[in-house]
Amino acid sequence: MFGLFKKDPVKRLQKDHEALLTKAFQAQRNGDIRLYSALTAEAEELRLKIEAQKSNASA
Repeated sequence: MFGLFKKDPVKRLQKDHEALLTKAFQAQRNGDIRLYSALTAEAEELRLKIEAQKSNASA
């Protein structure tokens, strides 16, 4: 009952992940490959964190 209005942290992380990938895509389109690589690496770390939280929630 008290968790009814509690936000799902996985959804927030997924939204952040999508935003990072979009920024990385734009950086690549603009020719900034170093920024693209940095943002892609950060997005990958976030994806791993999302997968870890999903596996913890299902266990």
